[in-house]
Amino acid sequence: MSTKAVASVATPDILARAALDAVRKLDPRLLAKNPVIFVTEAVAALVTVLFIRDLATAQPVLFTGQIMAWLWFTVLFANFAEAVAEGRGRAQAESLKRARTDTLARRLDDIRNRERFTKISALDLKVGDLVVVTAGELIPGDGEIVEGIASVNEAAITGESAPVIRESGGDRSAVTGGTTVVSDEIVVRITAAPGSSFIDRMIALVEGAERQKTPNEIALTILLVGMTLIFLITVVTLYGLGLYGGTELSVPVLVALLVTLIPTTIGGLLSAIGIAGMDRLVRHNVLAMSGRAVEAAGDVDTLLLDKTGTITFGNRMATEIIPVPGVSEKEAYEAALLASLADDTAEGRSIVALARDRFGMNITEAPADANFVAFSAATRISGVDLGGRRLRKGAVDSVRRFASELSGGRLLEPADFNAAVERIARSGGTPLGLADGGRLIGVIHLKDVVKPDIKERFAELRRMGIRTVMVTGDNPITAAAIASEAGVDDFIAEATPQDKLNYIRTEQRNGRLVAMCGDGTNDAPALAQADVGVAMQTGTQAAREAGNMVDLDSDPTKLIEIVGIGKQLLMTRGSLTTFSIANDVAKYFAIIPALFIAAIPELGVLNVMGLSTPQSAILSAVIFNALIIIALIPLALKGVKYTPASAASVLTRNLLIYGLGGILVPFIGIKLVDLAVTALHLA
Repeated sequence: MSTKAVASVATPDILARAALDAVRKLDPRLLAKNPVIFVTEAVAALVTVLFIRDLATAQPVLFTGQIMAWLWFTVLFANFAEAVAEGRGRAQAESLKRARTDTLARRLDDIRNRERFTKISALDLKVGDLVVVTAGELIPGDGEIVEGIASVNEAAITGESAPVIRESGGDRSAVTGGTTVVSDEIVVRITAAPGSSFIDRMIALVEGAERQKTPNEIALTILLVGMTLIFLITVVTLYGLGLYGGTELSVPVLVALLVTLIPTTIGGLLSAIGIAGMDRLVRHNVLAMSGRAVEAAGDVDTLLLDKTGTITFGNRMATEIIPVPGVSEKEAYEAALLASLADDTAEGRSIVALARDRFGMNITEAPADANFVAFSAATRISGVDLGGRRLRKGAVDSVRRFASELSGGRLLEPADFNAAVERIARSGGTPLGLADGGRLIGVIHLKDVVKPDIKERFAELRRMGIRTVMVTGDNPITAAAIASEAGVDDFIAEATPQDKLNYIRTEQRNGRLVAMCGDGTNDAPALAQADVGVAMQTGTQAAREAGNMVDLDSDPTKLIEIVGIGKQLLMTRGSLTTFSIANDVAKYFAIIPALFIAAIPELGVLNVMGLSTPQSAILSAVIFNALIIIALIPLALKGVKYTPASAASVLTRNLLIYGLGGILVPFIGIKLVDLAVTALHLA
């Protein structure tokens, strides 16, 4: 089952299990990791003790009981937010566990004889063991193919039903335990011990068991702890100030003031935001090895992208056929089409498609007397012989030589032919000569076609403040042409692994964060050095171990989505922190007048909400403080929508929506709760 099959937040099973987990998380040893909610639980326990004491002495307990109940609800709602986020990850983990079975493996005793093997449980395999896997069998563990080539169904990992080719040597030798061999037979060297395979790591990560707090999250936690200590000291001193002013403040009232003023909202949602960020990546079939990687993605300044398959389609395609003077355009297209009918390469198919689109030529079968000439590295040309015609296409110098031989050395090269060849070469394309016997009739323009929407996506990254760099092995002229067409900010031509590594180190020395993707062993050093290294699932074991993210779909363009998700995580955390702190302003206007209005009637002017009684004001603030956590859980899990904009405009929007909103919403919410409390005569 694919990791894309993610359960909804509203799934009854997830909500029911999250409710039970919220109670389980009341364990102080677990809550100690969240200081703000831990303090809330501690004071809730204190009020509970006072409630039991008052109940035993027959004192009025209605107000204290309600404060106690809503304090516990506040803790439970905060736990519930984290439990829902963990529940979605657990649902994904369970789907992965179903893909992991206790498979029997055929461990080879002698690699030279595949018939000599021992059947053992896959759980008993050791690193370095060689196993043979044939069509229809599950690959028993993570490894690399050392012999053979096979079609492998990786639906259990990627969710894609189409099988992929895996073969020994090169960058497509890595295989994952739990995937199925569809055809042929391979010998796999096991590279991961049982319990530490790729699927095992995925299960642990999506369950949240190994999610560590990121540096920014730790810094924010320290800030929240500091604010909690400040308000704790403030509330304790208020007791003495109240006595001085002739007002004795009860412990439940002081506790209510403390809980409503400390940042319980963001304290309760902080962990859920982090888990949800990793969850959003999993829904895009990207596995982050740590929360630090997700956060770093949101701060990326420079993005390194391979040209082939990322910026371009990866195959050279025919874009035009330029006839020489005296040859009609239709004649040149027809000759190129006939010469390409048996050419099953991407270039050959693109010539056929171009002729069909340009002139509606739907020739799919060659005439009966056709004799096709296949491309070879020696001749560097291909084509067809039709009766007396000999049509050829290929490298310009090879086509010239072919035409010259047939013309008896009297080949006439039209000036326009050479001009077209030079123009195509300067533009970064590849010119192919086209000849009909001893006559040059045109030039075919092949180019690595830039993906149609990639320029707009790079413009979007530029608006995010991210610099894009294309990495290619092409010569500088071709690289410059494609970089200009794609709209990237810079490029590295004729790039070697050391060039990539040096570029990343230079950017990092200048204080920038760098992201890149790769799939080969030669990419491993750069992936390890980059702040965000996205390895392709189809890549080598070395690449997957070097990166801090793995793309299960092996789609290099997904790096753009990863950056967006990272920025969304940072924005969500910042927005809800702003909202949480702004909440305190309204709560101040609700509770402070209620505490001292009897001793200082002048404070009545601060009762701008017109709350009914001091008791209803305090109770309404506590109830709102608990309910707002539940109300914000969907936003914490879904994330604040990110749109590319300057830092100043993002800050302005954040302050207007979540700053001003954080002030106004509690005024409205507390007033509505007060009306309900008064109507029910709870206070």
